[in-house]
Parts: sequence; structure tokens; C-alpha cells
Amino acid sequence: MFKQLKGQFNKAEWSWMFQDWANSAYSLMITTAIFPIFYKSVADAGGISGADSTAYLGYTNAIATVLTAVLAPFLGTSADYKGYRKPLFTISTLLGIIAVFSMMFIGNGNCFLLLVVYAISSFGFHVANIFYDSSIMDVTTPERLDQVSSTGFGLGYIGSVFPFLIFMVFQLTGIFPANVTVNIGFLLTAAWWFIFTIPYWKNVNQVNYLEKTEGIIQTTVKSLTATVKELKKYPHIYLFLFGYFFYIDGVGTIIAMATSVGTDLGLSANELIIMLLVVQIVAFPCSIMYGYLARRFGTRTMLFVGIATYIVICIFGLSLDSFTDFMILAVLVGTAQGGIQGLSRSYFGQIIPREKSNQFYGFYNIFGKFSSVLGTTILGVVAQITGDSLKGLFALIVQFSIGAILLYMAKPSKSYTN
Repeated sequence: MFKQLKGQFNKAEWSWMFQDWANSAYSLMITTAIFPIFYKSVADAGGISGADSTAYLGYTNAIATVLTAVLAPFLGTSADYKGYRKPLFTISTLLGIIAVFSMMFIGNGNCFLLLVVYAISSFGFHVANIFYDSSIMDVTTPERLDQVSSTGFGLGYIGSVFPFLIFMVFQLTGIFPANVTVNIGFLLTAAWWFIFTIPYWKNVNQVNYLEKTEGIIQTTVKSLTATVKELKKYPHIYLFLFGYFFYIDGVGTIIAMATSVGTDLGLSANELIIMLLVVQIVAFPCSIMYGYLARRFGTRTMLFVGIATYIVICIFGLSLDSFTDFMILAVLVGTAQGGIQGLSRSYFGQIIPREKSNQFYGFYNIFGKFSSVLGTTILGVVAQITGDSLKGLFALIVQFSIGAILLYMAKPSKSYTN
């Protein structure tokens, strides 16, 4: 598949897509795999119950995403001006990398300090993605957005498997004590993220931008205010954003909380790691396939397919009681996870004014991040009240359904990418 892909993208497109390869190591190693398992062991050692520790992790995800969401429009608007996007991207990326590296120095028993550092890393990761997502408009044409975005997600899924497998070798062989192995995982993630961001720093440059006429803060505030008013001209944009708010919530909640819920249901660390690996491997070809299918059947159609798949996942998830069930769920998640994320990103790029891409992607990220607050908080509250993390899936089914309805209503009358 790599040979088939090689000649289809130019240098800037490859460099942009490899940022997905770089930062997806964080998504798998920290958000989904190593950190939740390590955090659970630290919480258990500190006498915190499974349901409570799951809730605290959900609340931490909520706090980090609220902070990101509040700042997203301002940061996105600032990055629309010439010379600001890459420095802002670099600062937020390095913040996330340094926070991951710092996790190596937090020993057992520091459960809440660990959550603070995790929140900082999550903030850096998500803020960097505001600038990364919008920069797709600088490396490709409107006709290629679906293919580039979906392939980026596909590369991210398969790329993150490599540091994950290295970590697995150390864990399964038991060469080092458990705490040293976890620290190796943190180091691998930070190094992988930094090294494979270098092509982006070298080859992705801001092509679409606005000239600032006053101080950056004053100019940004004025532009942000004008954009909020301007959204009234684009009903398809705000309808899509509200739909995205609901359906991407389920995706983000499942990514952030899957291993924690699995631990509560009695799965071992090795079983959880195998499940996550299956998701990554299945997601690689399926993410790329979504991009090709979008060219044939339309981006919106494939988004509906992704949403429908997740509703099936939630219904099936209500009766999970074995490792086999989790493996079936992992395959289903892998078929849709990258596709729905990649096509949401590219579809938004197709319906917004091109010269204000950072600004509009700031709004795109605020809706995505606030939806993560809703899902993780609901799951945390339900887990504490009922002692059953799976019951929160009822709320996700409703949210996916609302998202589909709003997406249906959000069909634009014309393209705004020219």
C-alpha cells in the first residue's frame, strides 16, 4: 500500500500527513494505552476505587478540553495572520512533548500530580492540532482535501503502532522493571512526536493568510468578532459545527475512556494492549479507503456511514462481557474511527472561506473539544452513580443520532473554498 501511495502526493502533502504519523503516537501511547493503565495502577496503589479513578480521568480530560476550547477561536484567529501560525504550532507542540517527557519523573503515589501533567500534555496536543488541521489548506487543493486528510489519519494509525510495538517488546519480555518500562514508553512517545514533526517544520509553510494592520491582539479580537457575525451568512457551517459537536463526542469519548472502562470490566493490561493494536491496524487501510470512497459517493455520505457504524458500536457495547466481545468492538471501531475524523476535517475545509482557514478551524476545534467535555463528564458521572461505566453509552447513541440529523441539514448550496 505504501508503494501505491508514494507517487500520489507532493512533498508538502507528505510532510503535512507525517504530522499525523508524529502526533498519533500521543493519541495511542498516552491518551489510550500507557497513561490510563499506568494511572489506574497509581490510583489503585493510592486506595482510589476503580469507578472514582475513571471519573477523575474523565474530569481531567474535560478540564483540559475546556481550556483548549475557550482559547481555540482566539488562537485560530491569531494564526490566520502572516508569520504567526508556525510559531504558535511549535510552542504548543513542544509544550505537549515536554509534558510527556516529564511523566518519566513522577513516581507512584502522585496520582493527582500525574493528572495535572497529563492535562498539560493534552492541552499542548490539542492546541497544536488547531494549527495543524487548518494548514491542510496550504498544502493541497480543494479537490484533494478528502484524500490527503484521510490518508493522514491512516498514516497516523499505522505510524503510532511502531513505538507501541517497541513498548510491547519491553513489557512482554520483562527485561526491565514495570516502572522503567512505562518510562521507556513515555520517552518513546516524546521522541517519536518530536522527530517526525521535523518534516512539517521544514516543508509546510503558510500560503493563505491575512495581513495585520494593527497590534496582533487588537486585530485578532476585531477579526474574531467579525467572524462570529459573519457566520450568519453560512448556515451550513454552523449547522455542521453543531452536528460535529454531537457525533465527534462519541468518537472522542470512546478513544479517551476505552482502556479505563476495559480495566473496570476486568480486562488485563495485555488484553487491552492487544485490543488497541487491532484498532490501529484495522484503522490504517480503512481510513485511506474512506478517502477514496468519499470521491465516489461523496464526503457527507461517508460521514453518515461512519456515524451509523458508531451507533452499532454503542448498541453492541452495552452487552460487553468478554475479551472476544472487546475484540469484535475493536474491529468495528477501527473500520470507522479514522474515516470519520479524517473526512470531518476535510469536509469542513471544503465549506469554509479559504483565506480564513485558521480562524474557522478554531471554531471547528472549539466544537470538537467541548463535545469531549460532554461525553467524558457524562461517562464519569454515570460510572460514579451506577458503578457501571457502560451505561453511559445510551447518551452517546442519542448524541450520534442528533449529529446525523444536523449533518443532514447542513448541506451547503455552494463551495466556499475558492
